[in-house]
Amino acid sequence: MNYYYFLDETGDHGLSFVDENFPIFLLCGCLIREDHLEALEKEINDFKKKYFSTTEVILHSRDIHKCNGAFQILFDLGLKARFYKDLNKVLESARYTVIGSAINKLEHIKKYGKDARDPYNISLSFIMERLIFCTDKIDKNSKVKIIVESRGRKENDLLLSHYNSILDRGTFHVETSRFKERVLGFRFCLKKDNVVGSQLADLSAYPLARYVINPDEPYIPFNVIGKKIYSDKKGDILGYGLKIFP
Repeated sequence: MNYYYFLDETGDHGLSFVDENFPIFLLCGCLIREDHLEALEKEINDFKKKYFSTTEVILHSRDIHKCNGAFQILFDLGLKARFYKDLNKVLESARYTVIGSAINKLEHIKKYGKDARDPYNISLSFIMERLIFCTDKIDKNSKVKIIVESRGRKENDLLLSHYNSILDRGTFHVETSRFKERVLGFRFCLKKDNVVGSQLADLSAYPLARYVINPDEPYIPFNVIGKKIYSDKKGDILGYGLKIFP
């Protein structure tokens, strides 16, 4: 069975500046079985038609929170309540698995100093490992296509280079042969392409980051996606669907 893994990010991966209110960088992806993707796309597009009378609006966490652009309709508090209720219903009913990796930049710099590595590269290694572990659990014969939202030519080239390095050298926990057998490809998409899977990853990334920063803070969006995070048999997500480093 083929799967798609849609990958997005939240936070700044640079180490020259750390926002004390948001000191982490997080990569978050949603693993979706190929034959489940069509149903998800229909659900999301039906939702968009209901609130915007078009499927062309891009669901983007920041724009939704800030009520930017098409999301200015959310200044109507009654409509906003219905919007979130319906969106959460779609996210709860969809069949997907969340895998994320967060780097606490303050702790990373404190621990490694000048030797601190790019949080994006570290996160991608952790993500790739857990993608293998997760699909081992689901179906060892599965194949995965990774789709990443484009960040710019220079950033994309660096990310692709690190991805190829993972495939060529493997990691501490996963040999190169396992990556090459499981992962079919790695490609970029643009936000304007309106890729539903990428929007799902975006909607999952911020709640996961909020949980990492303050796990005791009640946050409804995390309660929704929290049920989708890859976990062990006891339901523990840390080290499984969520890796926090260091």
